[in-house]
Amino acid sequence: MFLNTIVGKKYKHFKGTEYIILNIVKHSETLENMVVYQDLSDKNKIWVRPYDMFVDYKDVNGEMIKRFEECI
Repeated sequence: MFLNTIVGKKYKHFKGTEYIILNIVKHSETLENMVVYQDLSDKNKIWVRPYDMFVDYKDVNGEMIKRFEECI
């Protein structure tokens, strides 16, 4: 996936909260790609997470599911 294709799109965390992707940035020390995203239920909450973790899968009760799923 091309990193910037997710900017501006809405994603739902596996726990149910929806977010909008604000930008893809680089960590200043490691140059790791990071996702900057905003909580749609509380616009004051802006988070950053490593890109690889954002697009990764999570084990939930023995089932591997996407940590964040694009909202359609």
